[in-house]
Amino acid sequence: MSKPAAMNVGKPRVEIRFCTRCNWMLRASWMAQEIMYTFSDDLCEVALVPDTGGLYEIWLDEHRIWCRKADGGFPEAKEIKQRIRDQIDPERSLGHSDRKTSDV
Repeated sequence: MSKPAAMNVGKPRVEIRFCTRCNWMLRASWMAQEIMYTFSDDLCEVALVPDTGGLYEIWLDEHRIWCRKADGGFPEAKEIKQRIRDQIDPERSLGHSDRKTSDV
């Protein structure tokens, strides 16, 4: 049984915009799966938005957290998870995929 939509009120939304002409749907779908696996209780949805023009962007609400053109290629799931975590729950540990802290 699914949760009522009211349970998701106030939770952030992730949007992955991808170029269909470049055949990046599989890449976008995989990233959506990785995000949902890690943040399933913390997000209201992860949306796949088909587009054109070589676009591959990931948005958290109104904040763009990745742009293929500006950030130089495609992100690893680890990087996206860290950027999402840093916005929604900075104290949360991502376990083995978390960045290492140095003793400076």
